[in-house]
Amino acid sequence: MPLTETLARVEADLAAGRVPVARQRLRGLVSSFPHDLTLRRRLAEVYRLYGDAAEAGRWMYLDEDRDAEETAAFEARYGSPGWRMKALAWRGPEAMAATAFAEGQLVAVRAACAEELGHPVTWDAPDPYREGLEEESEEPSAPWSVSGVLAGVGCLVGVLAFVAIWVNGVVALFD
Repeated sequence: MPLTETLARVEADLAAGRVPVARQRLRGLVSSFPHDLTLRRRLAEVYRLYGDAAEAGRWMYLDEDRDAEETAAFEARYGSPGWRMKALAWRGPEAMAATAFAEGQLVAVRAACAEELGHPVTWDAPDPYREGLEEESEEPSAPWSVSGVLAGVGCLVGVLAFVAIWVNGVVALFD
């Protein structure tokens, strides 16, 4: 689907209150167009609707007009340079960045990761910088989201309905 059509769907989703769908569409676009800072900015705006400063900071990290508190929240959640490299989801050389500021941010994160690991790393070869991530037990967790809570409640309701049907079936056997 073309970029403009997908962005139109994002706007329609947001207007209809389908924020999780809009967020997923934008994440897909950022994955397909990692160098587009406008898409990253739009994704940050959607995360602000959730009140998730760390994710807003993640997607604004390459933008000079970023919020200092969001940037600090992102850096706190993704504490190591390796986690930041992974979180930024960049591909290709830093020279592909749309602005000098973004290029500088990417160079700084990659250099910090290389220094921490003791060997060179690149954005296109994730294995060398992911080696440093193995030491940590798991990826940083995000706060609960509305969609996650609703999915959990839906699963619980489904299990309870199954148990109720099963109990009724067992009771019917003994009647």
